[in-house]
Amino acid sequence: MAGACCKGTSSFSAFKRTLVVAPRSSAAVPRSGLYTGRLYERGAWERRWAIRTTAAHRRPVMLCFSCQETMTETMRTCFLYLNQTSRSFAAVIQALDGELRQAVCIFYLVLRALDTVEDDMSISLEKKVPLLQDFHSFLYQPEWRFTESQEKDRQVLEDFPTISVEFRNLGQEYRDVISDICHRMGVGMAEFLEKKVGSMKEWDEYCHYVAGLVGIGLSRLFSASRLEDPEIGRDTELANSMGLFLQKTNIIRDYLEDQQEGRSFWPKDAWSQFAAKLEDLAQPQNLNAALSCLNLLVTDALRHVPDVISYLTRLRNQSVFNFCAIPQVMAIATLSACYNNPQVFQGVVKIRKGQAVTLMMQASNMDAVKAIISQYSQEILQKVSHTDPSRDKTLVILELIRGKTITQETLQSRSHHLSPFYLSAAMLLAAISWQYLSAMSGQNPTATDMQGH
Repeated sequence: MAGACCKGTSSFSAFKRTLVVAPRSSAAVPRSGLYTGRLYERGAWERRWAIRTTAAHRRPVMLCFSCQETMTETMRTCFLYLNQTSRSFAAVIQALDGELRQAVCIFYLVLRALDTVEDDMSISLEKKVPLLQDFHSFLYQPEWRFTESQEKDRQVLEDFPTISVEFRNLGQEYRDVISDICHRMGVGMAEFLEKKVGSMKEWDEYCHYVAGLVGIGLSRLFSASRLEDPEIGRDTELANSMGLFLQKTNIIRDYLEDQQEGRSFWPKDAWSQFAAKLEDLAQPQNLNAALSCLNLLVTDALRHVPDVISYLTRLRNQSVFNFCAIPQVMAIATLSACYNNPQVFQGVVKIRKGQAVTLMMQASNMDAVKAIISQYSQEILQKVSHTDPSRDKTLVILELIRGKTITQETLQSRSHHLSPFYLSAAMLLAAISWQYLSAMSGQNPTATDMQGH
């Protein structure tokens, strides 16, 4: 990963396949996420954007010497903060090509600062609401900082001038995107501070604010960098679906953890069909009802997969493709593991570390991604019960996904032809992946959380 240099980046594309798995967190509600993994506190970047303090935070910034030497001191500090606040996105952001790397780094840190305000339960609502709504304006106030936060990542607020000055150093095309998304997300966060997710429409709305907007913002940055076509940034519907798919996957998987910490993100319109209270689904005597509710929500999340395939198919730059594709294949693997699985209500759904590394290494081109999605969709299909209330809807969406993934190429083995350079990088990539996942797994050296936070 250290080879991701501003110059000659194409020659290092084989090394830019970094697993985006957002680690678990106990941050306060509500959650937000960047979609290249919790963007994705959940969804798309990191789960809740809040990351537990670990030794991984002390790792050096993974930029080549040439990049570091040409950076301003404040930009080097920004990459340091990126490493300190993100265990998964630091590496994958630094693998992006050219100036997009710095733009996405600042985008992440700005939204991380916004989320830190939203997470901090020591800030009164009277103070928090205007802070969230006006946060975008602080980007243009050189001396603005916030020193009253009690959150562990409060350095991004206390030293916000370092972040904002680098924001102002970005090109106008990047500044416009970041400021706009920050504004819209802050308004959405303020709206849901005291609002429960009731209807399925509100579930979509909440996920849009905390993850879909991140997908839209990233897509606009991709296009602004000219690494991707303008259509990528203009098609907000597909970009929104990228974020919603990750966010819903994380919410579904984390039912038990959220319940234990007093959080509620499953929409009432769904769970009220099967239980008087959301927490009742965790009772052993209610297992059948719980599984019916779970399968309903998994089916709803799966409806975004055709859009995910359409979005990824349009990408042309390898580093951008890796950045976007890996969390999506991890999400479909997560949903397959969660579907009709009592473990969702009893513990944590996990996959083997080796499986995660395999997915990461395989998801390097569109044919491989389609094959992976097809495999896990078929696994879900095999688990659909004849008595499940959502059976018909599940079968319909799985058939739509099948139609989007079955091609001549995907009928072949997932061992696709790789260039000699890709093959020569395989051993190094596996070692990087194993080290990365080991840093994230923390408590269990043999398994890691699936795709999620």
